[in-house]
Amino acid sequence: MAVSKKTATAIASGVLALGAGIGVANMAAADTTSGTPSGADRGWAGHSGRGLRAGDFVTELANKLGIDEAKVAEARRAIRAENQPRPDPTTRPDAAEREAALAKALSSKLGIDETKIKTALQEIRAAHQAERAAALKARLDAAVQDGTLTQAEADAVQKAVDQGVINFGR
Repeated sequence: MAVSKKTATAIASGVLALGAGIGVANMAAADTTSGTPSGADRGWAGHSGRGLRAGDFVTELANKLGIDEAKVAEARRAIRAENQPRPDPTTRPDAAEREAALAKALSSKLGIDETKIKTALQEIRAAHQAERAAALKARLDAAVQDGTLTQAEADAVQKAVDQGVINFGR
């Protein structure tokens, strides 16, 4: 077997091992008490997962803007009510379009400059991306320490995530 085939096989094995490990870990950590997440468990976009929870979003945005959480929570509820149901639930607007629309709507509801809201949203997103990247690095480092992955496999997984080949909550 050529060296490049061995490398490709090792990378593929690492990606599969990490994927299986993440799947098993997520299944083990899953809450099995309810098949449907409640509204309190849903993120800003109305879906459960690793994303920012609604309460966390409200708190962080209120802190960034220097306003009361209740104002942000009420604006959030009003915006969600105005945008339900989506015209075509099978398609999603581009993330940048969604964030721009959110900033505009929040600006209108809160009476705060749209640029200030955009900046706050970008800071919140960047902080959460950094947290997810650190969590991934810790998981990969632990897999290397445990012998589940080699360092080369962990590096390959990290590169795949960085290049957008694997979506790890970004």
